[in-house]
Amino acid sequence: MPTAYIGLGANLGAVEQTIARAVAALDRMPDIAVTGCSSLYRSAAMVLSPTERQPDYINAVARLDTSLAPMPLLRRLQSLERRFGRLRTGRRWAARRLDLDLLLYDRQRVSLPRLTVPHPGIAERAFVLLPLAEIAPEGLIVPGHGPLDALRERLTDRGFNSQVQQVGQSRRIPDWVFCIPSIFEVGYSVSPRSVRLV
Repeated sequence: MPTAYIGLGANLGAVEQTIARAVAALDRMPDIAVTGCSSLYRSAAMVLSPTERQPDYINAVARLDTSLAPMPLLRRLQSLERRFGRLRTGRRWAARRLDLDLLLYDRQRVSLPRLTVPHPGIAERAFVLLPLAEIAPEGLIVPGHGPLDALRERLTDRGFNSQVQQVGQSRRIPDWVFCIPSIFEVGYSVSPRSVRLV
C-alpha cells in the first residue's frame, strides 16, 4: 500500500487542537490509516508583504498508508479543510484554520494542473523538513531533490532551522485517540514546551 506524507498547518483558532483533530479525522477516513505523526513546530507565517501581520503557524507532518491515488487523496484533504472552516479565496499565504498539503506520495513525481508532488518548495521549508525527518524512514529520498537528510543539513547550514521552534516532545499520537471522535473537543493538547532547534 502506498505511503504518503501530509503537511498540516494552522494559524487561526485553537491551532494545536485543530491539528490533533485533523490527524484523528484523517485516520477515520476510509482507505487511509495514519501510521505516524511528528511533533508540532512553530514558525512565522509566510506573507506576501513585510508589513503584513499574521499569527505564527503551528505545523506537523503525518505519515499515512492509503489505497487512494494522489488526486483522490488530494480531494479528501481539501474536503477535510472545508470541514474545519477553510475558505479558498485564491489569496496566496492567507491565514488559515487548517492547511493540508500532500508532500510526498511514495517515490512518485506527479505534475498535474491541480497537484504537484513532491510539494513545491518542500526543499526550502524547515517547517516541513524538520517534522518530516522525525517520522520518515532512514534514507528517505525526496524525488527530484535527493536524500531528506541532505536537504535538512542544507537548511541547517543556511540557518533556516533556527527560525522554527519545536512545541512539545516528539511523539506518536496514541492509538486510543483515534478511537474516540470527541476527545479533542474537550481540550486535549500536547503540553506545549518551546525548544529552539539548532
